[in-house]
Amino acid sequence: MKLLHRIGYYLGGFSIGLVLLAFFLSGKKTSCSYGPNARTIKNIMIKKQVYSEATESAMHTYSLDTLAISNLIKTGNVNFSESDTNPEDCKTYVIENELNDRDVILTVKNCKTTATLESFIFN
Repeated sequence: MKLLHRIGYYLGGFSIGLVLLAFFLSGKKTSCSYGPNARTIKNIMIKKQVYSEATESAMHTYSLDTLAISNLIKTGNVNFSESDTNPEDCKTYVIENELNDRDVILTVKNCKTTATLESFIFN
């Protein structure tokens, strides 16, 4: 069999496999969160979110609801150099984002069952 025929069969099978894979995975909530930022955000988002008193007062001051805070966490970037990732029980992450052209810094304490938003600071 010639090399050109082999390449043609390979590409044909590969394309059929891609179409079948896209068909089976299209309806499922699959994600490719392999980076450290995406894994950390996903881990925080699947847990019960608790808000500290300081955060609740900041939310009231800036007229933000829990949906806006969740959106800030989902689209934010984790600053690992300022985060405390060494403790075994609860790690503290600093998440940076932007809201209304102002920088926002969120501090989240990520425990085994809950994620507590400790501070919400506009810069």
